[in-house]
Amino acid sequence: MILIVDDDIAVRTSLTLLLKGAGNEVITASSAAQAFELVQVQKPELVILDLNFSIETSGDEGMSLLKQLRVYDSVLPIILITGWASIDLAVKGMKLGANDFIHKPWNNDYVLQAVGTLLQLNGHKKSTAKTRRELDKKYQFKQIIGEDPSLLNILGIIGRVAATNASVLITGESGTGKELIAEAIHENSTRGGKPFVKVNLGGISTSLFESEMFGHVRGAFTDARFDRMGRFEMANKGTIFLDEIGDLEASSQVKLLRVLQDRTYEVLGNSRTKMVDTRVVCATNKNLNEMVQMDTFREDLLYRINLVTIHLPALRERKDDIPLLVNFFINNLKEIYGRPQLTVAPAAMRWLQQLPLPGNIRQLKNLVERTVLISDKNELTTDDFQGQVNLSPLKNNEIKLPGVGSITLDQMEAEMVKQAMNFHKNRITKAAASLGITRNALYRRLEKYQIPFNETED
Repeated sequence: MILIVDDDIAVRTSLTLLLKGAGNEVITASSAAQAFELVQVQKPELVILDLNFSIETSGDEGMSLLKQLRVYDSVLPIILITGWASIDLAVKGMKLGANDFIHKPWNNDYVLQAVGTLLQLNGHKKSTAKTRRELDKKYQFKQIIGEDPSLLNILGIIGRVAATNASVLITGESGTGKELIAEAIHENSTRGGKPFVKVNLGGISTSLFESEMFGHVRGAFTDARFDRMGRFEMANKGTIFLDEIGDLEASSQVKLLRVLQDRTYEVLGNSRTKMVDTRVVCATNKNLNEMVQMDTFREDLLYRINLVTIHLPALRERKDDIPLLVNFFINNLKEIYGRPQLTVAPAAMRWLQQLPLPGNIRQLKNLVERTVLISDKNELTTDDFQGQVNLSPLKNNEIKLPGVGSITLDQMEAEMVKQAMNFHKNRITKAAASLGITRNALYRRLEKYQIPFNETED
């Protein structure tokens, strides 16, 4: 049952017809007092609340009802409606505990999607599997390795939110596996057979943002010789993964907000508005709340992308998973390098568990593969791993490499990129896979470290 709260009979009627047409039971209220009484008596599953309750008020009555509802029921899903051009009131309402907000005039499809998402999320709260075996029976998590309770909790959340269209924000340090989590959300959703489009926002300049994300037509700007499809159109009916969203420039944040809010955009050079149906998953290793306080990230955009937030713990917080990860990497490397007898000595495994690993899973993967490449032993020992890197903490993020002395993590990364490119004979796809990064990420590192290469066909 859905409760619609608005003093405008036209709004109540319109939303009632829309929601009933989608199979929902609907009740309505025209005042705050009536609405609160209905919540207590009828126990609705969701409330749609117009903040601009009365022409004579400035949202105070709607805001007071929101506070009252949150005190009465802290988890009741609430969607706000505001007809004001400014979204300041809606953002204030989100701070007070609302789950989502829409603007008048609204998009019917967006309203139905928002309502359906919150109803699904609320209905799945109690369906939590407790073990990895139970989770693997229900969902597909083949590439996510680990049995730490914090990871199992995350996998349970993924399983619950995947079935919805909720926007998800994945946070955590670099190398914790945010992209794998995004892929798992997509694969376990009804959009699983549709496109999964990955976009590294940190690698897109402000000048190219519209072209990359929304596409352009021939002649839209200098060098636009052909029509180009944007990333959102590529992801239509599927999922778009916006990585490094904390690196997005302010002007681009405004453009992104519109498509997330209205599900509409315009191709560069064409004024015709296009609609898109895509699930949005974002990721960042930055603290977006701090960025909001510093006015470097839009508060309204933050509320739009984090209906559900998933924080990935650092690998040092789940060290018992390190042996599982190492064995997973070793089993893959056995096949890649044709070394079926490859294994890790128990003492070496214990040593690996004690490493600080500031680069998390990605750094562990690189260290394991680097050791496999250098050592010709079937059983890798502590000395083999120590021979590649001594992770004693030093100033300025430096580490020590045998025979080299102190170097920075950037210098180490550059060296690993060079070795991977040499080993794989400049085959970008294979080199990127061995480093645990995407092709585009490898291209950026080659440019960053000014590493010359002649690309070979993969």
